[in-house]
Amino acid sequence: MDKINRLASENGVVIFSKSTCCLCYAVNVLFRELQVMPVVHEIDQDPEGKEMEKAIMRMGINGPVPAVFINGKLIGSTNEVMSLHLSGSLIPMLKPYQALSAS
Repeated sequence: MDKINRLASENGVVIFSKSTCCLCYAVNVLFRELQVMPVVHEIDQDPEGKEMEKAIMRMGINGPVPAVFINGKLIGSTNEVMSLHLSGSLIPMLKPYQALSAS
């Protein structure tokens, strides 16, 4: 869906989420702990949410949310994000989007 691609490419880190999803919350917390402030788009609060959910599923994710995009590219859902993090591959991908620490 064009709307998903447009929203995903407008910001460095975008999470398509549902406001009641605990896995979405966990991924969001992970990014914040890594000093990245993702743009979170709650599809359950979007009038086009059902269509967006179907479009995300067609992209090949097991569940529609969370759907994580970095630099406009679909990374995946919780399993993919956590696997990247555990392997040490996530932080280099997020480097350009990390806030500068005050330390």
